[in-house]
Amino acid sequence: MRLVRWFRPTFRYWMETEVHVYAFSVAANVLLSFFPFLIVIMSLCRYVFHWNAAVDAIYTGLQDYFPDTAGEFIKRNLVATVESRGPLQFGSIGLLLFTANGVFEPLEVALNRVWGISTNRSFVKNQVISLGLIFACGSLALLSTSLTAVNSGYMVKALGASKLTAFFTVLVFKAAAVPLVMVVLFLIYWLLPNGPVPKGRIIAAAIGVGLLLEVLKYINLIMWPWFQAKLSKEYGPFQYSVAVIFWSFFASMLILAGAEWSARHRLTEIPKDIQPATPVPF
Repeated sequence: MRLVRWFRPTFRYWMETEVHVYAFSVAANVLLSFFPFLIVIMSLCRYVFHWNAAVDAIYTGLQDYFPDTAGEFIKRNLVATVESRGPLQFGSIGLLLFTANGVFEPLEVALNRVWGISTNRSFVKNQVISLGLIFACGSLALLSTSLTAVNSGYMVKALGASKLTAFFTVLVFKAAAVPLVMVVLFLIYWLLPNGPVPKGRIIAAAIGVGLLLEVLKYINLIMWPWFQAKLSKEYGPFQYSVAVIFWSFFASMLILAGAEWSARHRLTEIPKDIQPATPVPF
């Protein structure tokens, strides 16, 4: 019963119509920015850094999030797109910046509402904050890819190309990706709200949501055969786009739930000298 009472406010929050609007808006913009992001990262690793091990690390990440035919489909089209374009294209960077900024607009509005902040940033200020978050998230993604690539190269030299090497490569990818996801979540919880938030609670929320997102990924891997068959039957050639939207929607709901939890006791975080005074009866 204590666990039910603890989760009840989150379930009530999830049942609000606005929360679904925010989550679907984020999911739609994730779909728009997903492939341009992969093109930019892939082009950087191949044509700027000339680092084939990092390219293989990107493929490892794709297979970790999109198993079986989905990962192969994305990988095949990603390779064809990058090879047909050649060196890094500024058009892809511009499209990525435009679409990725759209991810953080509804997130800011949702986080402001959770924290009781009545005023949202102007469009220009939101774009500046979003741009900084895009570069931060992109840098962390490159760091995760680099760590995986360095480990893969070392393991190939030590053990050769084998199943054991592939296992350790995936293991290091997971070990690097989960903490970096937590850092990204902390930056989102800290920087996006248009006002100060208590760092202690958002750190705890970032850690908890980061672990739950990893659990969500494994649920997706377990359910994928059934889910893919259902999507293939209902959506045909659009099945992978729909899969990205569904996964992004559920991830967005978890992120918003973490924000709701961190702001649930916000009055207790306010210093006593600025808390509303208790009315004195006369």
